[in-house]
Amino acid sequence: MKLPTVEDTHAFGRRLAGILRAGDLVLLTGPLGAGKTALVQGIAAGLGVSDAITSPTFVIARVHRGRTPLVHADAYRLGDSPDPRAEIDDLDLDASADDAVTVVEWGAGMVEQLNDEYLRVRIDRLDDDTRVIELIPHGGDWADRVQTLSP
Repeated sequence: MKLPTVEDTHAFGRRLAGILRAGDLVLLTGPLGAGKTALVQGIAAGLGVSDAITSPTFVIARVHRGRTPLVHADAYRLGDSPDPRAEIDDLDLDASADDAVTVVEWGAGMVEQLNDEYLRVRIDRLDDDTRVIELIPHGGDWADRVQTLSP
């Protein structure tokens, strides 16, 4: 799926929020500047979060209240440690996992153990700033839910 503008990325995030529910884990992958945080801003709006959503790179994780709470984490700075999974465990992301939607930027290979069922969202950015989104369901009913987002 191609999203030509940041506004389109926000709108897709709001649509994606429509299939999310408490307990879901969403992993965002893609290069720096691809639009991961822009997508989370849309997801947050769709979940009824009124807080400003910024990249949690230096805070690592933030909890946002909404109709469905959102845990927004960024594992980018954790990748250099000898055991990034231990650092993820230290964040206690699983403490609120049942009550919130957890979205982790740069979490591939580190946070999949939080939930056997998750959605991986791959975001790439083309030279013209168009974002290309690929949704990769893992387990559960993710494949069925993702199908509802088809244009």
